[in-house]
Amino acid sequence: MVRPGGIGDFIVSLPALECLKADFTEVWTAPANVPLARFADAARAIPRTGLDLLGVTEAPPKLIDELRSFDSIVSWYGANRPEFRELVLGMGLPFTFFPALPPEGTGMHATDFYLSQARTLGGAASDGIPRIDCPREHEEGEAFAVIHPFSGSPRKNWPLERFRELAHRLERQMAVRWCAGAEDPPLEGAARFDDLYSLACWLARASLYVGNDSGITHLAAAVGTPVLALFGPTDPAVWAPRGPNVRVGRW
Repeated sequence: MVRPGGIGDFIVSLPALECLKADFTEVWTAPANVPLARFADAARAIPRTGLDLLGVTEAPPKLIDELRSFDSIVSWYGANRPEFRELVLGMGLPFTFFPALPPEGTGMHATDFYLSQARTLGGAASDGIPRIDCPREHEEGEAFAVIHPFSGSPRKNWPLERFRELAHRLERQMAVRWCAGAEDPPLEGAARFDDLYSLACWLARASLYVGNDSGITHLAAAVGTPVLALFGPTDPAVWAPRGPNVRVGRW
């Protein structure tokens, strides 16, 4: 399976990917997402495969042979590259292509959209909740909340000062720790992790997570941490994280 996109895009599609799992399943995805494909037998970063250069430069014979070795390739990569789709299908490679984004205006949650695609291929049943297994041990007296005040777009961010006000209130009940991604703005004292699975395991130890519509918010929900997801311009009916411990607020 080839699943490009950001952290949140990958996580909301996890139920669909998992219900398509075969006797041997390999996932090609964005480099940062590779550690999160834990259900798969193997996972690789798309740039390391050379797939993104197919149709741009001469196709390496090794890559074509490798693609031919798969019985089936389900791909969300190539949705916006018609020349890529024509090339690989013209070679007789076993690709099935799906649109990478839910259609606008339907109100269908992204996870349900991807699951509907998987069902056309006979995918197994799913409850539609993305999950990433992590250790959840809590040491005595270690209760803490995590706040991640950023996202992939500034327009989706609740004002930082409002997060600081919330943190001040939370500190009456538990410690508050801040979190920031590698590409987020500087934030004094924020925890940063190079590996997303290491971040996931840290989030799994938290008693509460608060964040914007972001990939890290989806990650916190997927490991089972109680989540308050704050949505502004984006539609939570389509993009809210899923799980029994998720609550959504609008601003």
